[in-house]
Amino acid sequence: MILDTIAAIATPFGAAGISVIRISGSEAITKANTIFKGKNLTKMKSHTVTYGFITDKAGKTIDEVLVTIMKAPKTFTAEDTVEIACHGGILVAQKVLERILETGIKLAQPGEFS
Repeated sequence: MILDTIAAIATPFGAAGISVIRISGSEAITKANTIFKGKNLTKMKSHTVTYGFITDKAGKTIDEVLVTIMKAPKTFTAEDTVEIACHGGILVAQKVLERILETGIKLAQPGEFS
């Protein structure tokens, strides 16, 4: 069982159109909501997708994204899960992940999601 809320890039590094960053844990939805400009993620139904923007601390857009909300226990980790689909490539995904980690979410270690 995961005790911390964790995040990692879920797609392989390299040239790609889309990259996915996964967040899992009890604070996944509330923490993701603090960096997302769009619908209130805490009020979304489970297994739904919404469009919006990931923003930096100043409110400036980092990237245009699709966010999928999946609520416990019907997830792979049995905990709340957020998947952020951002533009592909290393730079954008890394910036989005860094912004997620700034909220206090821990970087996942290999195999930690399973």
